[in-house]
Amino acid sequence: MTQFTGKVWLLGDDIDTDIIIPTEYLALPGVEDMKKYAFSPLREELAGQIEEGDIIVAGKNFGCGSSREQAPEIIKHLGVRCVIAKSFARIFFRNAINNGLLLIENQELRDHVAEGDVITVTMGEKILAGGREYPIASLPENLMDILNAGGLVKAMQARNGV
Repeated sequence: MTQFTGKVWLLGDDIDTDIIIPTEYLALPGVEDMKKYAFSPLREELAGQIEEGDIIVAGKNFGCGSSREQAPEIIKHLGVRCVIAKSFARIFFRNAINNGLLLIENQELRDHVAEGDVITVTMGEKILAGGREYPIASLPENLMDILNAGGLVKAMQARNGV
């Protein structure tokens, strides 16, 4: 099983795509230009503090709002290893998988961790945080194939020998 460890960034409920990347920054040339404004309506400094391998832990309905493919792409480009939330907006969930961003649903973790905690995720098994284990479900094999390839486009290219 794949296992990784990361520092927690704690967010609340209903983090919508306008919070992840405000509309006024969508006209910038690319994701690298946009990512410094990620989460700016909520916490202006957050994008500059996230480091490679960090983990966002949030409440319910993460990624709600307009369907904005840039939202999960920007989170991935910030270096976030995965987002763990109580629930995800369905369109965001699929956009994230298609962009190669791992999402994990867990109802309990958000209420038992603090920002800056270090947690360990064992894919398809559990999250270890503060000496406590939180079980997690496995994603279907077809979604794991997309994630492991780095996103849907890369998965299709590999499948078709491109």
